[in-house]
Amino acid sequence: MLFTNLFAHWGWNHSFAWFTSQFVTILLFDVFLLVSIAFLLLADRKIWAAVQMRRGPNVVGPFGLLQTFADLFKFLFKEVIIPSSANKVIFMIAPLVTVTLAFAGWAVVPWDNHWVVADINVGILYLFAMSSLGVYGIIMAGWASNSKYPFLSALRAAAQMVSYEVSIGFVIITVLLFAGSLNLSDIVRAQAMTGTFALLHWNVFSILFPMLPIFFVSALAETNRPPFDLVEAESELVAGFFVEYSSTPFLLFFLGEYLSIVLMCAMCSILFLGGWLPPLNIAPFTWLPGAVWFFLKICFFFFMFAMVKAMVPRYRYDQLMRLGWKVFLPTSLLWVVVTAGWVLFVRPHL
Repeated sequence: MLFTNLFAHWGWNHSFAWFTSQFVTILLFDVFLLVSIAFLLLADRKIWAAVQMRRGPNVVGPFGLLQTFADLFKFLFKEVIIPSSANKVIFMIAPLVTVTLAFAGWAVVPWDNHWVVADINVGILYLFAMSSLGVYGIIMAGWASNSKYPFLSALRAAAQMVSYEVSIGFVIITVLLFAGSLNLSDIVRAQAMTGTFALLHWNVFSILFPMLPIFFVSALAETNRPPFDLVEAESELVAGFFVEYSSTPFLLFFLGEYLSIVLMCAMCSILFLGGWLPPLNIAPFTWLPGAVWFFLKICFFFFMFAMVKAMVPRYRYDQLMRLGWKVFLPTSLLWVVVTAGWVLFVRPHL
């Protein structure tokens, strides 16, 4: 809206001003997202190194701050190698599908009140659809590589996605019952409170508390993050679905994976920790913009993702399936019923 009014003030046609403002907004947001991913990736490597009592990247730039950018240029200038027996068209489309869907999911994520690219009424369904479609890039890469290891990895990814998408869906339903809306901004506003201790009204401190660990662990499995990285288990599948990829296509897969990871961190923040809302409605907490609080909460969950990666050993495949189908599915389904009863009978009288 800010750019639309600015361009309209310059005498531009309203339709052209609106289109240009949307383009500029998306471009600036994507640049910010890419720079943030670069430093979060460095933080991931530093945390992992600290747990293992190593120093991590510390040579390129002060404290290693430019290491991710050095890796970026290395991937961009390396040669793209396509296996002779691969389906070349699908082989090259697969990483584009992965990174495009990962970027598209961020369109409905609100960083502050009215700070969102697309504030649609069914934002949570759109986001759920984008995260579900992300597995198609993996399946396409595994099949098009015409190699047994990527193909087995793609099959694992499909089974893993189906197993944990169901639990994530039920967790989201419990939050929707509390908020009464499918709009992500409305879900955050439903957790707002006028008192001093605003965090007491966040969903994590309500009857929905058991859903946060289920959503967090399911997000690990959804993004193929350790200890659920069986799609990329190097002892069994070499490098998994992207074993035949190099250079920029590999970089796109890597970028798509981290975009999805940070998106899940953002979802944890929105659904359970109040999104852009400060924990206390007093100074100096209210001095910080909502976008800063939202980014800090994303960093907190990303730190938790990194610690799990560094500390928890990889699950066996049967353990992965059992956790999803025999523990998370019945628990989340039961909690949908419990939450519905709470909203219907208890909450109106509080």
